[in-house]
Amino acid sequence: MIKKNVEEFKKFIARGNVIDLAVGVIIGGAFSSIVTSLVNNILTPILGLVLGGADFSNLAITFKNTRIEYGAFIQSVIDFLIVAICIFALVKFINKIMHLKKKEEEKPTEPKKSAEVLLLEEIRDLLKEENKPKTNKKKKGN
Repeated sequence: MIKKNVEEFKKFIARGNVIDLAVGVIIGGAFSSIVTSLVNNILTPILGLVLGGADFSNLAITFKNTRIEYGAFIQSVIDFLIVAICIFALVKFINKIMHLKKKEEEKPTEPKKSAEVLLLEEIRDLLKEENKPKTNKKKKGN
């Protein structure tokens, strides 16, 4: 029973989809730090300049000795939207590149003609030559 489960597990792990998924998760984690840095260090300060230095993270209300920090939630939503827009733009750019690459690979090639078609074309051309009106050649001196 255990041996069978181990074999099934080996098959499961060896399938390409699981390995692709694992690689995707690892790359996604690494990419996440890049996007977070882009948002925190570049886009959020620019957004702050545009909005007049607005920083929502400090907004809060106190209700019966409980501090409700709704500003941090607003800041998280804004960060999420910025990250989503960045990822959308990146995916769109990558898809455009892949589409162009695919288009180049799919350039239509003229289909090869079969031997029968080539033979028929040759016969057609010979018949055309045979049926051409013969031109009268004038002799020199007349």
